[in-house]
Amino acid sequence: MDIAMIGLGRMGGNMARRLLRGGHRVVLHNRSAAVSEAIQKEEGRGEVVHSLTEAVEKLQAPRHVWIMLPAGEVTEQSLVELMGLLSSDDTVIDGGNSNYKDTQRRHAMLKAKGLNYVDVGTSGGVWGLANGYGMMVGGDDAPVARLRPILETLAPAPDHGWGHMGPSGAGHYVKMVHNGIEYGMMQAFAEGFEIMRAKKDLHLNMAQIAEAWRYGTVIRSWLLDLAAAALKDDPELTDIAPFVADSGEGRWTVADAIDLDVPAPVITLALMARFYSRSNGDYTAKVLSAMRNQFGGHAVKKL
Repeated sequence: MDIAMIGLGRMGGNMARRLLRGGHRVVLHNRSAAVSEAIQKEEGRGEVVHSLTEAVEKLQAPRHVWIMLPAGEVTEQSLVELMGLLSSDDTVIDGGNSNYKDTQRRHAMLKAKGLNYVDVGTSGGVWGLANGYGMMVGGDDAPVARLRPILETLAPAPDHGWGHMGPSGAGHYVKMVHNGIEYGMMQAFAEGFEIMRAKKDLHLNMAQIAEAWRYGTVIRSWLLDLAAAALKDDPELTDIAPFVADSGEGRWTVADAIDLDVPAPVITLALMARFYSRSNGDYTAKVLSAMRNQFGGHAVKKL
């Protein structure tokens, strides 16, 4: 299947690689052409272009353009430009972390021009190339059905790890809540390690505990695997500053919970803990920051 991948950062670049390895024809566009050229050289496939105009010209109708860009103005500007280049029944797929309200507005904006807009909440971080990506898809039935070969290639397996969640905005909405849950799970692990580290008289080894917990326990999980990897070489996380950033999706989840009168104390407090870390950091914040780096390649603030 033909597709253009726009934005080849940590996620987009590896998604393009997985599609190329799956036999798809992928047009590669990134702000820095060197990134596109590196992927083409590594994979021995892929067509490098230097503008959205050139990307659209390379595709056969109906065209499919997948954007992996930062939420907000960058995505908005790219969509406006694409609207002037694409033809009726072409499809834009937004795989970034856009706010679902923006997604619904953009869906209506593109539909008025005869274009399709599909939102795909994408999870998997820097490990998605090897493991596949979890994808939460929103949009109209026909364009989503046409994307099936792409989604089956990107997913961990063709028959699981992805699903059509509902109409426009549903994919980004489910991904938003997914990230809110992620905040709470990470916070619980980080606080647990902080408690054990404070029990000085037992001389507990954080790396040993994390490794032991990974097998057979009720709390075993991929996040625990990543915590164990981070703690293995440096249980004190000496080089990491106790400063935890947030991508915004936790905030949106809490805001929507408030709008819906749904109590969400764990997710809300996990978000507040990240705010707290930025001026009153501790070991809990170091563990959180290390986990974010492990799964998503997010930069850590160094001491």
